[in-house]
Amino acid sequence: MGHRDASADEEWATYAQKLATALRRAREGAGLSQEQVAYRAGLTRYTYQKYEKGESRPGRPANPTLRTVLAISQVLGVVVEDLIPDDVPDLRSR
Repeated sequence: MGHRDASADEEWATYAQKLATALRRAREGAGLSQEQVAYRAGLTRYTYQKYEKGESRPGRPANPTLRTVLAISQVLGVVVEDLIPDDVPDLRSR
């Protein structure tokens, strides 16, 4: 298993914030509350709120599963590409 350095973690945190912004904008564009999105996607409201903050757990950048991202995109009526930021960080072991 590879070792990740602090800069890789920082890059992921920045990326998670961009995902959070995309989620919030798409939700607002769909005219839904966080609670509505969470319920329809099969998540708790707390979990969805953390994703919109860019976190998975306090102090940890968001890292939702592919299934979760797909469910949220379906609820919001957008394609996954609208939620996933373009500038993906290098996730290879360094």
